[in-house]
Amino acid sequence: MLNRRNKLLLLKVLSLFSVVRGYNILVIALAQYLASIYILAPELPVRKVVFDVNLFVIVIASAMVIAGGYIINNFYDAEKDLINKPRKSMLDRLVSQRFKLTTYFVLNFLAVIAASYVSFRAVFFFSSYIFGIWIYSHKLKKIPFLGNFISATLAITPFFVVFIYYKNIQPVIFMHAVFLFLLILAREMIKDLENISGDLAQNYRTIPIIYGSRTSKILISLLILLTIVPSLLLIFKFDVGHMNLYFMLCVILLVLFIFLLFKAKARKDYVWLHNILKLIIVMGVFGILLIDVDLVLNRIL
Repeated sequence: MLNRRNKLLLLKVLSLFSVVRGYNILVIALAQYLASIYILAPELPVRKVVFDVNLFVIVIASAMVIAGGYIINNFYDAEKDLINKPRKSMLDRLVSQRFKLTTYFVLNFLAVIAASYVSFRAVFFFSSYIFGIWIYSHKLKKIPFLGNFISATLAITPFFVVFIYYKNIQPVIFMHAVFLFLLILAREMIKDLENISGDLAQNYRTIPIIYGSRTSKILISLLILLTIVPSLLLIFKFDVGHMNLYFMLCVILLVLFIFLLFKAKARKDYVWLHNILKLIIVMGVFGILLIDVDLVLNRIL
């Protein structure tokens, strides 16, 4: 049995894990590796990609910057989250704001130090990434649509850095990126509908608050329709192996999403819609394996 002190320590560890959304970071790190193996460097042996020290450093630096981003975002949204996410907020508050800020600076410092192992360009890239996350959390997130756009851009940046590392410029990669960007942008706009109560209390100028929920729903629907376009192109024009099954499922889920969106009224409805988009994104990470099921086995040696 754990004593009181150990229980408190465990709760604080869980609190910090909740703040940095450790599960999201693990999924992103896995996605970076799978994208490298299957999409960005398919001609290289798996062992060479997996044991590439530079790639490992890039993934670790990305994880630390993302964790820092969640911390600074949590710091600025503390009051808003008390309204929108009361249970999660109570867990997050087990760790003091001072400790969170200290962790934020330490993670960013270590990320830049790690990036210096790769190159000066990597240092510049991650320094810019850190600044971009901070300026978004501090100022830009309160600007309607621009805040959503910047947030989606920052979300795909970890994949962009791997793309730069491998210098692989192909239309199929661009199409994957467009699909992911539009999907994340739609998710960010759904979050505005989901968190409208807290945003109102904190004077956030989001699209639903300024223009109304109906206008927001129309814009999200247009984004979803735009997302279906690269899905169809990846199914019929590009060779993505069995991953075309994933994109077929995406089209069905996105059409269902639009139908449910215009029926949604309460916060719980928007949470469900948010979870649908999150599910599509997570499935997409593992869906990369469907590009060629035998690819890894054939390239192990």
